[in-house]
Amino acid sequence: MDAQDINPYRDLHPMHPQSEPVEEGTLWYAGEPLEEDESKVTGEGIVVALRTVYDPEIPVNIFDIGLIYDLLQSENGDIEVVMTLTSPNCPVAGILPQQVADAVGEVQGVGEVMVRLTWSPTWTMDMMSEDAKMALGML
Repeated sequence: MDAQDINPYRDLHPMHPQSEPVEEGTLWYAGEPLEEDESKVTGEGIVVALRTVYDPEIPVNIFDIGLIYDLLQSENGDIEVVMTLTSPNCPVAGILPQQVADAVGEVQGVGEVMVRLTWSPTWTMDMMSEDAKMALGML
């Protein structure tokens, strides 16, 4: 995928019970190809969609928690999201990335969506935005 970085918030970035770990590089998909004459979404529209997805154990959206590492948009409007989870054993590891793909896929001007899971770098609480830290009483 020949893509450009569209993450307008690149610098923003509890332990869970055990479950089956999800392998790095696992992919989730959503969306449909855009028509050639359809206008493409901006990075801001995708971030708005990402902020509607929450880890059920943390009352802050996944974008502000710092789980989204990269957003790439190809010329045809397809989106690649590179994300992590708070732990490889996160109990929602099998469903949260699909929720991300579905949320981004619903945005007007988005074509096909691919969410790729990564464990590198390892997520830490330092990756949370200041808003997330305030919401969790860490500031």
